[in-house]
Amino acid sequence: MPRLNYQHLYYFWIVAKQGSITRASEKIGLSQPTISSQLSAFENAIGSQLFDKDGRRLTLTEAGRQVFGYAEQIFRLGEELSASIQDRRAADRRRLNVGVVNSIPKLVIYQLLKPAFRLDTPIRMNCYEDKRDRLLAELALHGVDLVLSDAPASTASGSRVYNHIIRQSTISVFAAKGDAARYRENFPRCLHNAPFVLPTTNIEIRRSLDEWFEDQRIRPDIVAEIEDSALLKTFAEDGMGLTIAPTIVKEAIERQYQLEIVGELPEIVEQFYAITTQRKMKTPAIAAVLAMQADGTAHDVTDAKTDLDDLLCKK
Repeated sequence: MPRLNYQHLYYFWIVAKQGSITRASEKIGLSQPTISSQLSAFENAIGSQLFDKDGRRLTLTEAGRQVFGYAEQIFRLGEELSASIQDRRAADRRRLNVGVVNSIPKLVIYQLLKPAFRLDTPIRMNCYEDKRDRLLAELALHGVDLVLSDAPASTASGSRVYNHIIRQSTISVFAAKGDAARYRENFPRCLHNAPFVLPTTNIEIRRSLDEWFEDQRIRPDIVAEIEDSALLKTFAEDGMGLTIAPTIVKEAIERQYQLEIVGELPEIVEQFYAITTQRKMKTPAIAAVLAMQADGTAHDVTDAKTDLDDLLCKK
């Protein structure tokens, strides 16, 4: 027997369910002669008569009942397949895969992602923490939907990406509760020779802080350099030294780590970026995150015609 024509099988299935070619024609929007010719071609292909005429109504022959039983299973599975794909697509629209550069404080990450949870439609978020270069590679391969970073992506990433400045904050100095009061006197000069627990030098904000120390002729006593932001605050909470953090999360830091703010450094501003592969996002969850954008501009790093750093950091 030639290869089964599933379009012919479908027409047969509809006619059998409707009981007549006239009703089948109305159901699927094809002319009666078209359906009749398709049924004849199907019967010729399988070598069996499938219908008997009972007045104006068609009844199934023995062969027709056998074919109809298979058709019921086939098209029921087809409906299940279609529903499954639609459910998966709906789930994909609700899922948000976020790559987070591991130098961003965890409390800041939460603040940046919180708008996605305020949508009417619940989302399922997956967060992956890693180095910026590896996350940008995952972004290019669509392994993540966006990357949160404390520095913009550059043309060196090798793919077309957009940098969205979604939040910025000054930096503040924090100390353990028993030490904060004495450091507030004569701030920031009191920071000279003060013990500090700081981020490592490969982190963006540390470089800015070192430049500020140099400009102010302040020489801190660096007790420890720690990459993990949570561990950094744990050291400071135990009185090992002063530390820094974005001012936008000062209340959470004081509450969670039993630290107190010593003073703000308004000259140091840290910017946080959402890096995407599209200028305008259709996914509601990503759009909610980008809605916090500081200047409403997505910077296409591959289209930059002026100095790249100036373009990406423009406020």
